[in-house]
Amino acid sequence: MDEAGIRGLTPGVLTVLVRRGADFTAAEDAVQDALVEAVRVWPADPPRDPKGWLVTVAWRRFLDATRSDTARRRREDLFDQEPAPGPTPSTDDTLQLYFLCAHPSLTPSSAVALTLRAVGGLTTRQIAQAYLVPEATMAQRISRAKRTVSGVRFDQPGDVATVLRVLYLVFNEGYSGDVDLVAEAIRLTRRLAAAIDHPEVAGLLALMLLHHARRAARTAPDGSLVPLAQQDRGRWDTSAIAEGIGILQAALARDRLGEFQAQAAVAALHADAPTAEETDWVQIVEWYDELARLTDSPVVRLNRAVAVGEADGPRAGLAALAALDGSLPRYAAVAAHLHERDGDLAAAARLYAEAARKAPNLAERDHLTRQAARLNSRRNR
Repeated sequence: MDEAGIRGLTPGVLTVLVRRGADFTAAEDAVQDALVEAVRVWPADPPRDPKGWLVTVAWRRFLDATRSDTARRRREDLFDQEPAPGPTPSTDDTLQLYFLCAHPSLTPSSAVALTLRAVGGLTTRQIAQAYLVPEATMAQRISRAKRTVSGVRFDQPGDVATVLRVLYLVFNEGYSGDVDLVAEAIRLTRRLAAAIDHPEVAGLLALMLLHHARRAARTAPDGSLVPLAQQDRGRWDTSAIAEGIGILQAALARDRLGEFQAQAAVAALHADAPTAEETDWVQIVEWYDELARLTDSPVVRLNRAVAVGEADGPRAGLAALAALDGSLPRYAAVAAHLHERDGDLAAAARLYAEAARKAPNLAERDHLTRQAARLNSRRNR
């Protein structure tokens, strides 16, 4: 088993430790110590039961870390609970761990940040980008969350809404970020949908499937980004689109609209259009209006400005954009697109270059740089 496979066992091992009385921070440290030991030992002497090995080693590291005169009695009680020798059942505890991390003692935003860091495997920088806050601010938030749950027994699972937010952010990072987490997010959301009859769980699963269906067409053979309007729709996964639309329709029929159902409705309208020119932008604007009402999110309003520009013309899109904060991520890229459609190539080229400097990843930066170069070339002819 390689290092990635070893680290994939982390959620199950961490769940065992917190169930047995370890506070979250100490359990996380003990599991990390056990993972380091596994990377060192397993290549020469792989265990027959990898998870059981990690549980035993992590538990012993936890006991060592908590050993002191004042904690002797507690330490002996915990030692009596050490897992018995032999294979550990091969169960997937990841989704349950998501619920445990969404602890009632934490605010929803802190619970999401902690889970993304401890279980989802995202870096502090990636989480900060998802929340549109500085990395230092997010680091403080995660540290406060760890202190809050330190010493708390994880026997009160959090609510579905917090877990959905975590799964959504994990999917988004996997879809457009540096680490591929898409398949894991879809798998866990499927498990949640099978266990809970909830329209927003169905909405999130539909949203994931509809976005993932387009993934093969999002990049060219050289790795460059392909905008939605230019994608080869013959490369879209029609079975995933059909499944996503079916799940969404069943959820919407329950008349309990939520954020993820509305987002999935936008994705469905894109997926259902035979060509980019046949996209029903008027309906998409209406769905963004619903999303803005549900979330009051500046990112939603930024996306709505793009849709307004397509439905009512670039001047209308620029008017909608003018009401938003220019420091929003991808604001410059949206402004560049709308100015180009309005015929102002100089402003568009300048804004594409500005957007490239602020791009969150290399692929997006290269795409925006090429857009600026394309317009500058047209202007210099």
